[in-house]
Amino acid sequence: MNILLAVDGSAYTKKMLAYLATHEELLSGNHQYTVLTVQAPLPARARSALGKDVVDNYHAEEAEKVLAPVCKFLGRHGIDAKRSIKVGAVGESIAKVADSGKFDLLVMGSHGHGALATLVMGSVTTQVLAHSKVPVLLVR
Repeated sequence: MNILLAVDGSAYTKKMLAYLATHEELLSGNHQYTVLTVQAPLPARARSALGKDVVDNYHAEEAEKVLAPVCKFLGRHGIDAKRSIKVGAVGESIAKVADSGKFDLLVMGSHGHGALATLVMGSVTTQVLAHSKVPVLLVR
């Protein structure tokens, strides 16, 4: 199975990894894994003031802070995962990668906001579910 793990470095990412660790059928060397993190873009004024190289380095450094511990965790379980970094609208970007990468399953943590909070703030999870054709396993 080709599995995409969408991570953001939050406590919900840690819960998702803990869930995987307790479910051998999801966390094994028999599967291929890609770990994805999506960085929100900097405002246009900041990008133009800082320059492309500085902004690209910033996104790479921030993504590495998220990806390194997840890949280390997977490595301890004998899994060599691919890494993927995107910059853009988080929910839509996750769904786009999931659909275009021929993944069998997308696994991600969910913050578990209530209906009112989701209505007011929006939700990455809601965006992913609305845009992705790949089955999604949400861990709360």
